[in-house]
Amino acid sequence: MTDATPSGARLAEARRQTGAAARRRRWQLLSPAIVIIAAFGIFPLTITLIYSFLSPGTYGGVTWKFSTDAYVQFLFDRDIFDDTLQFSTTYLSIFARSIGLALGATVGALLVGFPTAYFIASKPPGQRNLWLFLITLPFWVNLLIRTYAILLIIRDEGIVNIGLMWTGLIDHPIGMLYTNYAVFAGLIYSYLPFMVLPLYASLEKLDFRLIEAAYDLYASRFQVLRHVIIPMARPGIIAGCILVFIPGLGAYITPELLGGGKELMIGNLIALQFSGSRNWPFGSAAALILMVVVMASLIVYVRSTAKGSSSNG
Repeated sequence: MTDATPSGARLAEARRQTGAAARRRRWQLLSPAIVIIAAFGIFPLTITLIYSFLSPGTYGGVTWKFSTDAYVQFLFDRDIFDDTLQFSTTYLSIFARSIGLALGATVGALLVGFPTAYFIASKPPGQRNLWLFLITLPFWVNLLIRTYAILLIIRDEGIVNIGLMWTGLIDHPIGMLYTNYAVFAGLIYSYLPFMVLPLYASLEKLDFRLIEAAYDLYASRFQVLRHVIIPMARPGIIAGCILVFIPGLGAYITPELLGGGKELMIGNLIALQFSGSRNWPFGSAAALILMVVVMASLIVYVRSTAKGSSSNG
């Protein structure tokens, strides 16, 4: 029963004013973040979306005329004589190559990063900071310099080929540079810390007494890994895979230097449209298609992982 006395009305009014003041404070605290997201996230995406539906300018830029040619160009080639459309897989192959290299780099980083993170987590607390420092040390150097260092290592006159020829294993240098293998290795090296750190954050919380108990129950090493360690490290695995796959998919410097521009990835394709080709609408459309592919992949991955966790639970 509602209190209809003047004191009850004053109490309700005070509560309403208190709630309104709390909501104003929340919006005031959130306003800087909202402004930053709008200025550096929503506004650039809006410009990109608008540009993707315009016509390219003669010498760059755009012509303010609505057109869907940028999206048509992604799947079809237009004949210059009769203006007919023919299905083309040129850009689809670039996307497929980029996805394949990004997935391969993610798996490779996981295979290297998981034992590394487990090794660090199994060390005494006093030694872990030193190992983490060594993992993050390459980030103190610019990505361009790190990628160029890999180029000097795997080139024909690099350390790898010189060492193999010195040992007599090969007679001539192995052509590793400017191949997909070089890009693959460069992506793993560039983004490996993104895999190690989330994995370490999960494995650090692992109770190693559970592993000892599993061995006491005659579990094999593979069973311990599958049923004890991996379930505990699943959040780190998911976070690490996402942190490696997304930047690996849009990488630009690594395929540009180690791939030599022969095998384009999505990042190189987009940059080429804004620089050499000066086709800004198609570059914008390619960027938006990349964003949609990444978002769809993440949604499917997260949902499948959530279903797997609920079924195991």
